[in-house]
Amino acid sequence: MTRIIKHFVVSLFCFFLFFLGAMSQPSQNLTDCNKELDAYQTNRNTVLSTLRNRSSLGSYYANATAGLRPNTVYGMSLCIGNISRTSCSDCVHSATLGIGDTCETHDSAFMFSGDCMVRYSDVSFFSLVEESPNSASYSSINSSDYPKFFNKTLPGKINELVLRVSSSSSSHVPYFVEDQQHVTQLEGSYDLEAMAQCSPDLDPRNCTVCLGLVVQKFSECCSHSRWARILFPKCLLTYNISALQPNVTSHGVRKGDDIFGRTFIAIMIALLMIL
Repeated sequence: MTRIIKHFVVSLFCFFLFFLGAMSQPSQNLTDCNKELDAYQTNRNTVLSTLRNRSSLGSYYANATAGLRPNTVYGMSLCIGNISRTSCSDCVHSATLGIGDTCETHDSAFMFSGDCMVRYSDVSFFSLVEESPNSASYSSINSSDYPKFFNKTLPGKINELVLRVSSSSSSHVPYFVEDQQHVTQLEGSYDLEAMAQCSPDLDPRNCTVCLGLVVQKFSECCSHSRWARILFPKCLLTYNISALQPNVTSHGVRKGDDIFGRTFIAIMIALLMIL
């Protein structure tokens, strides 16, 4: 009987030790806590970080690639050429963080943010002309008061910028042209600021093709607008008309027409006196 009791006590002690050992093991529910990020997400974060770093070094344009197929990520950033390098860096920094948070589970994303654009994708888009996504914002005006400006002057300025951009690949900010001028015509005077830009990964021909799409959009939505901002993935156009001073008399007659009328009357009186 004593041997049986002794055997039971030993067995109970062994079970107790086993139970303590089992209790000291980590719970199975915690095994995923330190799981590494998905390969594509890791590569995407690398690309966005690279774009931030390059913009902080003063680059208005940057592209980056990370990872091997099928988890390769392609990324790009582009700042509008008339902002400072610091503003560009701040914009890209904010956009890369924003697109990372908003589109965390997406394989591709595109963001226009103030004065810069950031994007990434699982498919290479370098050197390609793309029509979407695009955006157009503008403010309308009574263009009937300025027929020559909206029918000729403004379209002419837009076409001039398009021609100049494709030949400016070696400028301080590649593929960027900006123009400011005071326009005086019979119907009035205006200050006109306009700029056009292409992404440097395009060649001159594709830059012209891309801006051709912008001009088409301009003619459809904004050709009679005081200001407009048209953005495509690889090119953009903005303009602003200010200090409008129409030549109008108190009777609603344009000064140019009034001068013409008075001149015509003076000539007729002179002829009658001669006769």
